[in-house]
Amino acid sequence: MNIAVHTARAPHLVRALEMLARRGAPSPDSLLEELAGITVLVARKFTNERTADRLLEAHYLTIGCISLGIALADIAHDDGSELAFLLKQGAEQVFQAGFRHIRELAGMPNQQIVSAYDKAPDAQQNDIKSLFLKLCKADPNLKWTGDEVYKEDFKARLENQKFINCAKWLRKNHYAGSVILDQSGNKITEMDTDAVINVAVIFSILNDGRIVARINQREIESLVRSVRKAKPNFEAGWRELLKKMPLEYHAFLNKSMNNLKNKIIQKIMSGTELKTIVTEIQNYAGMEQDVDYD
Repeated sequence: MNIAVHTARAPHLVRALEMLARRGAPSPDSLLEELAGITVLVARKFTNERTADRLLEAHYLTIGCISLGIALADIAHDDGSELAFLLKQGAEQVFQAGFRHIRELAGMPNQQIVSAYDKAPDAQQNDIKSLFLKLCKADPNLKWTGDEVYKEDFKARLENQKFINCAKWLRKNHYAGSVILDQSGNKITEMDTDAVINVAVIFSILNDGRIVARINQREIESLVRSVRKAKPNFEAGWRELLKKMPLEYHAFLNKSMNNLKNKIIQKIMSGTELKTIVTEIQNYAGMEQDVDYD
């Protein structure tokens, strides 16, 4: 497991204001007024403007969100350039820029399972609030790493999106037609992306030219019997699957192939009892299967 190493330093807003102080210039009244106004708005929306503790928390969140806006701006990142950017744009505009980054991050998937709840307004608002509190709480007397945590989260969510897109591609190209409805005719609103990829990898060992993204028990049993009868070169089947897939998704398929090769694939090819194999494949398939019979 990789452990992230963060560079501890003061929030960007604090560093910019310290630069202003070193120049011997007073902070512009407009800047101070903006900071006070933003703090009150943050308190009303995210903490509570009625108590000193919650106002202080809102102040820290304001510092962090402005610092995030500065950190992610397309400028040179030395104290002088960041101060110039803050003074030119104004605290409110920089705060809004920081908050836009948070909204955009919240719009990206934070997991590799798709559910109907993901796009519900309550879920999206909760994610925005959670990220805002996580990334932007910046005590000016302590070190802050919110911008680095943001970049890590962005990278992880981008990878989740690619993983989901891979599974969607497999569903769209399912041999029996795009996977939209279950066997009862109900629209499928959830997707276990890992399971979709596992199913495609497992069923491609037959090397029959099909892309399989959703299954039922009969299909599992048929696969095992066909593989044991034909004894195909399963790695050739995987190569054919990869040829059909966009290159950007190969890493996800290869990871699944490496994981399954010495596990379920060997059991399918061997004499392991059919009932045992069916149960194991069903476990790999997760929710990406229709129940047809016991």
